[in-house]
Amino acid sequence: MLKNICYKTPYGTLLKGDSYEILTSENMNFYKGKITLIITSPPFPLNTKKKYGNLVGSEYKDWLIAFAPVFEELLRDDGSVVIELGNSWEHGRPVQSLLHLESLLGFVNNSNLRLIQEFISYNPSKLPSPAQWVTKERIRTVDSYTHIWWMSKSDYPKADNRKVLRPYSKSMKKLLKNKTYNSGIRPSEHQISKEGFLKDNNGSIAHNFFEIDPIDEKRDVRLPYNVLSFSNTSSNDFFLKNCREYGFSPHPARMNKGIISFFINFLTEKNDIVLDPFAGSNTTGYVSEVNKRNWISIEIDDNYINQSVIRFHDPDLKTDIKLFDQICNFG
Repeated sequence: MLKNICYKTPYGTLLKGDSYEILTSENMNFYKGKITLIITSPPFPLNTKKKYGNLVGSEYKDWLIAFAPVFEELLRDDGSVVIELGNSWEHGRPVQSLLHLESLLGFVNNSNLRLIQEFISYNPSKLPSPAQWVTKERIRTVDSYTHIWWMSKSDYPKADNRKVLRPYSKSMKKLLKNKTYNSGIRPSEHQISKEGFLKDNNGSIAHNFFEIDPIDEKRDVRLPYNVLSFSNTSSNDFFLKNCREYGFSPHPARMNKGIISFFINFLTEKNDIVLDPFAGSNTTGYVSEVNKRNWISIEIDDNYINQSVIRFHDPDLKTDIKLFDQICNFG
């Protein structure tokens, strides 16, 4: 029986508390070996303290690494861990830190998990950083992407890329319509058959690269068609509108809904269990609910927990939560 429940929905539960303490408590014994996907964006290894409570330096690395055997124990044999980590820089120096890479290596080496694949999340709208070296001294370029690491207990975790196809390009649509293209040997020495590209699969296989920008049909470049593009324009977002209405300052480092949806659809099926141990404003719980996955989220900050309830009053959902009626009431 789970404790510290803040609220429940038809598919999920949000718990308040320290993630490590909750995940290693007897309350989680029931879930050992039952979680299909752990997806999260933990506090990044930054050199400055943020309101959401990030650690810095070696403290951060040790903190993150400690979760590896805990996650491994909770996962099914075919389960996955997906973690988003940003880059970090040496304090006061125009030199990129190795901390995020050391954290990843330590995470894998402290468990039986293995790295399945690396993904890149590119945000062309990201503000120039690190500001000292990019906008003031003009000696570095904008740090515009984060790493997303996909790990698993086995070499063959549950996955199906047919569920996350990317839209066909205009040229591919034309090819399928005309039923003709140049076959034969390419400069790479690959042999392209005469019928290899004539089958309509309703989309092409996704790349391990995300662009946090909506597809623009008028934009005559390949990029939006070669990657999965997700909108980062959220001024009219239901969540943000209602945060403003209720006086909340939205969590500053929310994981993109499109990316979470990609991995949930790619790596899980309906009624599988998804866990986010660093929920923030609980984007993972919301996306899981939309996709009819069972979910557990953990968050320690009352402000982020309270604002997360807003997500479940989105008109796209039909939940039985009453706004702010059931927040962190542990009795």
